[in-house]
Amino acid sequence: MVTERGLQVLRAIVQDYVETHEPVGSRSIVDRYSFGVSAATIRNDMALLEDEELITAPHTSSGRVPTDKGYRVFVDHLAQLRPLSMAQRTAIESFLADPVDLDDLMARTVRVLTQLTGQVALAQYPSFARAHLTHLELVALAPNRMLIVLVTDAGGVSQRVTPLPVALDEGDIAVLRARLSALITGRAVSDAAERLQTLLDDQATTDAALRVLAGVIIDELGEFRQERLVMAGAATLARRGEDFRGSIHPLLEAIEEQVTLLRLMSEMEADAHGLATSIGTENAPFGLGEASIVASDYAAPGGTARVGVMGPVRMDYPSNLAAARAVARYLSRMLDEDEAGR
Repeated sequence: MVTERGLQVLRAIVQDYVETHEPVGSRSIVDRYSFGVSAATIRNDMALLEDEELITAPHTSSGRVPTDKGYRVFVDHLAQLRPLSMAQRTAIESFLADPVDLDDLMARTVRVLTQLTGQVALAQYPSFARAHLTHLELVALAPNRMLIVLVTDAGGVSQRVTPLPVALDEGDIAVLRARLSALITGRAVSDAAERLQTLLDDQATTDAALRVLAGVIIDELGEFRQERLVMAGAATLARRGEDFRGSIHPLLEAIEEQVTLLRLMSEMEADAHGLATSIGTENAPFGLGEASIVASDYAAPGGTARVGVMGPVRMDYPSNLAAARAVARYLSRMLDEDEAGR
């Protein structure tokens, strides 16, 4: 069993190793921390930590470094989130202020988070699967070319230009807009798609323009139901290559594919404060055993989603978790204000 002092020694080792990137010895712990015991006693504590596989020696006669298990104990029981400075909070507020639309807000979110942490920033889009359509607009760009605009109550906006098989005048467009709006406005995304598909399956639906528009809208509604992820800071991986114990190529592939990261972000278990951490070997089933991800839930009209960062296992967990939480809280507030203003 590890003593309470032993756990505090583990905290010191994690903090010093993250800060210095060098293995931590008993003498440096005695010099830097007020444990009130000798270096020999600290060495005994470290031996117990090593027996519990919380620290390890990378080289013979060297200091000790945390294991993935050690980082997990640190995050779960020992880490104290560091409050963001007033300058950092002001930066978040000013950076996220007055976005053009949801896409702009999400892009700003990951940019400010990567600036705060120096890691790859990740943000799940709010889920629109349970959203309801509030507006359909058809805008003629040419007699046989149409812009379709769909808006949901969760902030989702879709714009799609499609060619039409026939030329339409304003009267034709008004009839089509009214017919399609009656079918889908006020309906949940999935329900709207099913109603349009029933329309297409009806052999009596012979209007060529109506069939084209319905098919395009069904495709766009499918996009609403797909999970999406936005990222920033991928270049930081190359600059931090020495911080990773192995190749960074699996991380680069995950960034390119996104599916793995979406699944991992969704499956991470959050604590009572909405914070989630997945460390090193815990990510091995996803092919990301060289990385850690920390995330915070944020509230959106369609439910909850997550924002966080991915980086090396040797990362500043308290600071990164605090940054993710602060950005998530501001993002929740922005989306709530946007919803209230609708």
